[in-house]
Amino acid sequence: MAKIITVFGATGNQGGSVIKAILADPVVSQEFQIRGITRDVSKPAAQALVKQGVEVKSADMESAASLLDAVRGSHSVFLVTTPGWGEGDAEVELRHGQNVANAAKDAGVEHLIYSSLLNVTETSGGRLTHVAHFDMKQRVESFIRASGLPSTFVLPGYFMSNFSAFGMIRKGDNDIYALTYPVADTAKFPLLDVPADFGKFVLAAIKKRTELLGAQVLAADNYYTPRQILSEFEAVTGKKTQYVQVDAESYKGFMPPAAAEELLENHLFIENPGYYNGRSLEASHKLLSELGLKTTSWREYIEKRKDTLL
Repeated sequence: MAKIITVFGATGNQGGSVIKAILADPVVSQEFQIRGITRDVSKPAAQALVKQGVEVKSADMESAASLLDAVRGSHSVFLVTTPGWGEGDAEVELRHGQNVANAAKDAGVEHLIYSSLLNVTETSGGRLTHVAHFDMKQRVESFIRASGLPSTFVLPGYFMSNFSAFGMIRKGDNDIYALTYPVADTAKFPLLDVPADFGKFVLAAIKKRTELLGAQVLAADNYYTPRQILSEFEAVTGKKTQYVQVDAESYKGFMPPAAAEELLENHLFIENPGYYNGRSLEASHKLLSELGLKTTSWREYIEKRKDTLL
């Protein structure tokens, strides 16, 4: 009988990528039955999962009983938590993560894989204190570690989709495409095509469970500077580009007021001390390579989505 792996955020970018990676693996797809957790089981994305053989359930992240029902019988659980921007309460993300961890512990889950990030406040030595969507994930990770749950932590890089979904490379009146950040053009962004590749790192955590218990897996294709990001953009599209470094106040002026300080400090963190605090991606590349997997490069991403970037 197949073991159950419960995947939270099943219709989102990260959970959906995890399901895709499991279904594509001939061994793991036979070893595990997937249970996908989503808010609305009736929406088309959820029903599409059902057609692929996924058991789809809803769960209330505030309800211990609902979450225990969601993970009951599971050997493994993948958890991604959502920042509390909509609720205006950053700690809602921490609470939800703790609730799922408690449910997983009560249910006897043997492997919890959590989508985590670094604590910006701590890693920056208290210099940057407003990046709650990083800090809360690290606090969830700390809670999971303290609980004694067998666990692995996968840290997604900077989403390549930010450039296409939010028009971060923008065409100016002079037909030149500009990228604007409050950091130098040498800052290192660990880019990741989340829908295509995040699940591969989680798959590696599943396949190498014993080896990776307690580990942090850095999920990114490579580090790219703004200079390299634009160079690849020019090479693929044939369009001229320019990098514009702006001061902190100007950058905040481009952002939604409620998130301006957080997004500013998020990018300042990328420059110093670094998104992954200067850690190499070599171990992550080796991990995927040993499983015959590879990530999407920034150039490949542009080639696939050129129309949405222009």
